[in-house]
Amino acid sequence: MIQAHGVTKRYGAKVAVDELSFAVKPGVVTGFLGPNGAGKSTTIRMIMGLDAPTSGDVTVNGRRYRDHVAPMREVGSLLEARAVHTGRSAYHHLLALAATHGISKRRVGEVIDLVGLREVARKRAGGFSLGMGQRLGIAAALLGDPATLVLDEPVNGLDPQGILWIRNLLKGLAGEGRTIFVSSHLMSEMALTAEHLIVVGKGRLIADTSVKEFTDAASRNSVRVRTPQAAKLRGLLAGPAVVVTSVEDGVLEVSGMSGTEIGMVACEQRIPLEELTPVRASLEEAFMELTEDTLEYRTEERAS
Repeated sequence: MIQAHGVTKRYGAKVAVDELSFAVKPGVVTGFLGPNGAGKSTTIRMIMGLDAPTSGDVTVNGRRYRDHVAPMREVGSLLEARAVHTGRSAYHHLLALAATHGISKRRVGEVIDLVGLREVARKRAGGFSLGMGQRLGIAAALLGDPATLVLDEPVNGLDPQGILWIRNLLKGLAGEGRTIFVSSHLMSEMALTAEHLIVVGKGRLIADTSVKEFTDAASRNSVRVRTPQAAKLRGLLAGPAVVVTSVEDGVLEVSGMSGTEIGMVACEQRIPLEELTPVRASLEEAFMELTEDTLEYRTEERAS
């Protein structure tokens, strides 16, 4: 488990992280989201003992990272996959890391196979593609068989097959009862991988909730209706408290009535329905809505 207790980090006059408290529990994949400049990287660096909090405390499995006798066996991390001696092979890079914690050569071979680098294990890491380098970084994170994983943008550079692999790997590790903390800007992948979310903006906690609750909070209270008699149904549904919008030919979006109520009206008037579904926000839409006021960097749309 990862626990942050009122963590603050200042760099001069700038507050990067502001009184941040949360807990990352074992058994689920927890996504760590926030706009650029939200304090995610700083928070991860404090978890890993690379930055000291100005105030507050953060622990992994009940201790600060630096207080663990064999930290790689407690928490594996991927912060910068390219942090590898370019003249060293993947095998010898992992072997050197293993030697610092008394990890066996056998384990080095196991993680090489696990991440799919067996064929290039003896080649210099400096010649690796972005995806191969990412796999090597993940292998290093898994080397100590840790109970906790902290991964920053783990799918960066991976092809679709690699993305599916890391998704299934993280879910499998969480299923074993491990603590999985993943930071990413790829919302579509986070929606498929994470079960819980911690969202920050301007260094402060915005949300600590399940993915479902997060998207439900941003979802419009409306229903998508598809019918060959859209014009007739629209006239029957429209009213002071009901807003009906034509989304496309034969498709309506109805606000102010439930799907059951719409279905009853259609049934009474013998109007066939081909679709009747609640309109739910995607994770990306929910994230954009919730973090709109915390953006540090904004772009302007060009006039057409």
